[in-house]
Amino acid sequence: MKVLLINSVCGIRSTGRIVADLADQFMADGHECRIAYGREETTQKYQSISYPIGTKWEVYINAARARIMDNEGFNAKRETAKFLKWAEDYNPDLLWLHNLHGYYIHVGMLFEWIKSRPNMQVRWTLHDCWAFTGHCAHFDYVKCGQWKDGCKACVQKREYPASLWRDACVKNYANKKQAFCGVKNMTLITPSQWLADLVKQSFLKDYPVQVVHNTIDTDAFRPTPSDFRQRYGLEDKKLLLGVATSWSDRKGLQDFVKLSQRLDGEYQIVLVGLTQKQIRNMPENILCLPRTNSKKELAQIYTAADVFLNFTYEDTFPTVNLEAEACGTPVICYNTGGCAETLVRQDSKVVGSLEEAINAIYSISSYNKP
Repeated sequence: MKVLLINSVCGIRSTGRIVADLADQFMADGHECRIAYGREETTQKYQSISYPIGTKWEVYINAARARIMDNEGFNAKRETAKFLKWAEDYNPDLLWLHNLHGYYIHVGMLFEWIKSRPNMQVRWTLHDCWAFTGHCAHFDYVKCGQWKDGCKACVQKREYPASLWRDACVKNYANKKQAFCGVKNMTLITPSQWLADLVKQSFLKDYPVQVVHNTIDTDAFRPTPSDFRQRYGLEDKKLLLGVATSWSDRKGLQDFVKLSQRLDGEYQIVLVGLTQKQIRNMPENILCLPRTNSKKELAQIYTAADVFLNFTYEDTFPTVNLEAEACGTPVICYNTGGCAETLVRQDSKVVGSLEEAINAIYSISSYNKP
């Protein structure tokens, strides 16, 4: 069987690693597999089976268009036409879609091609809510429910995929509904029951939906001793860790700042994934580290931590929680999105506020892991 996977990135970050792991499994089972992706560079391991849709500069141009026209997903015509010619020649039996936003593909053209191939099996893993809204990828933070009946006035125009001026959510909603509905042999896959319940309230409700929890590479994410504590002089500290691909207040960044003001010198907060600008603006008592795509380095940091904190206010099924637990570290997270569905350890806790998180930090008995 020929398999084609499509995602915004390949082999890096959470969705890119998920797609790469799927490719590994298909090839191990004897299938031919290709990964088409839109942004950044893939790892060397997957270069021979990957197809970059467009270039870095074309992504920048498409992002600029989306910022002006508020039409993310409906740019990149030339890149998409070239890719679809390649895909037609490859002739996949199974197409597995992942993140289609990210300024790299025209979803209208993509789905027109999909509908022209009614015998092709199609799966679409939704990692967020972008597929059934007129603009945003998440709406929990602002408690918006327009997506159920049709977006009319976007309250998150400046949020990803940001528009600087125009609000085209009405048109986007209609265009997505027209493009995404009416596909034969398509199954939607969600990483959490929380997202599956939302899909069943959207214009995608007629498709079968399967809940398949994301998995991680447990060969990489396992207890991994290192000199991380010694390197940063944290031998006698209770280490509280946060990791994100992109930090913002929605990811709980300000909650970590508030937490740093509440805890004494016995504790050390470590945040991974910050930009240089964010690092310059963070309190001195927070150890700030840039993003890393190294699984081994992340496993070492997870293992060194006493508690992993996830203060996100909206997330579908955060794999960082899985990674932390796999490295032997308990997790404290807010009860948002599918976060609660990620926890397995008995000493991990779901909380409803920063105050409850502080109490949970104090109550967890396994601070100093062997």
